[in-house]
Amino acid sequence: MNSGKVLFCVLAGVAAGALIGVLFSPEKGSITRKKISKKGDDYVDDLKEKFEDFIEEIKKNVETGKDKVNRFLENETAKVDKSEAT
Repeated sequence: MNSGKVLFCVLAGVAAGALIGVLFSPEKGSITRKKISKKGDDYVDDLKEKFEDFIEEIKKNVETGKDKVNRFLENETAKVDKSEAT
């Protein structure tokens, strides 16, 4: 299982646990709804941040892949040019 799936499952479990804890608290409904809303906003912000980090990591990997392909092509082109010169 990749780390992205594990992270998502952990966050989902934490969110579910927090929601259940808030729902069973002995507070007024309006306070409970505010807490649920606040927690939901916090989790959405966390997920957005994680997603942005994930996208940045993908961009880095794509750039690294491009660099490797370009170096490979330059190397192979140089080999072909050298073999044609002889």
